[in-house]
Amino acid sequence: MQSLSLLSLPKTLSLAPGAIAASSRLLGVGLEATSRLNGPNVAAGTAAGSPLLLRHYAVESLPHQKSHPPPTALKSVGSFAAGAVAPHPGLRPAVESKEVAESKEAAGNKLVESYMQHAAYDTEYLESLKPTHLTPEKMHQRIGLGVVRIARWSFDRATGYGPKMTEAKWLQRMIFLETVAGVPGMVGGMLRHLKSLRSMQRDNGWIHTLLEEAENERMHLLTFFQIRQPGPLFRAAVIAAQGLFFNAFFIGYLLSPKTCHAFVGFLEEEAVKTYTHALADIDAGLLWKDKAAPPIAIQYWGLNKDATMRDVILAVRADEACHAHVNHTLSKLKPSEVNPFVTGASQLP
Repeated sequence: MQSLSLLSLPKTLSLAPGAIAASSRLLGVGLEATSRLNGPNVAAGTAAGSPLLLRHYAVESLPHQKSHPPPTALKSVGSFAAGAVAPHPGLRPAVESKEVAESKEAAGNKLVESYMQHAAYDTEYLESLKPTHLTPEKMHQRIGLGVVRIARWSFDRATGYGPKMTEAKWLQRMIFLETVAGVPGMVGGMLRHLKSLRSMQRDNGWIHTLLEEAENERMHLLTFFQIRQPGPLFRAAVIAAQGLFFNAFFIGYLLSPKTCHAFVGFLEEEAVKTYTHALADIDAGLLWKDKAAPPIAIQYWGLNKDATMRDVILAVRADEACHAHVNHTLSKLKPSEVNPFVTGASQLP
């Protein structure tokens, strides 16, 4: 897989000397951090995962259960796993690139490129990414982490998640969770949009970032849906879960946006661990051995024509890591502050 970000960078993007070489790994990210956001370094993380979760199934020694501290310093080269800034959705060029044209041709030209801007990754970054965990310091972060741990422990017990997963179990889990994951960005973006209308003031750039996240999660769902079509009972469960979660998150965001963004940040950390587990199963020959990637995934992420499901899971995991980084950053900002994640720029919280 090749990075798409260098093929048509915005003319306004300013790259530091030597950054062009690094941008193939960082998606052409312009590193323009402000002193206000660079503040104290993030404390080193501890091993992620609830003790209850680990007691439920003994997978503590598996690679996907090991987390690493998030980056603590701004770097202009290297991968996120090595301490560089995480990519931000919104860096894919609007102009159709050669790779996108080829992926559309591979899909029979039946797919229309009409998505919001989103990240495209290169192989080195995808392979080097690791689960990370941000140590909560504020009360709203502790609340967010606590809710995530309870939710994951409960969902894992209800669905039988553990070391031995079948293809059917993986798809059920991925499809269901992606229907939930697409809710927070849409709720947050909608509420900020409505507030902007009421106050007749600018939103300071948050709306697009949140809506990009929502669409990105929806594309994950549509990709997995090409492999397995759920039955009536599953769809009914999705409707019920969406109704409950949408309204709960709606009320929560009205009361405390910071807590909600912290919740999403920790939730995405768990998603990275889950997809790392799936990759381990793929590499072990237990899941989707040499299965071709769906055409919609080839087009959306600009994958090679011969891409497999392993390439898809790598891209999905990178998206989730990006969402964790973005939401942890937003959870540290006041709702009235400017969103640091403008197109072509990304910085650490």
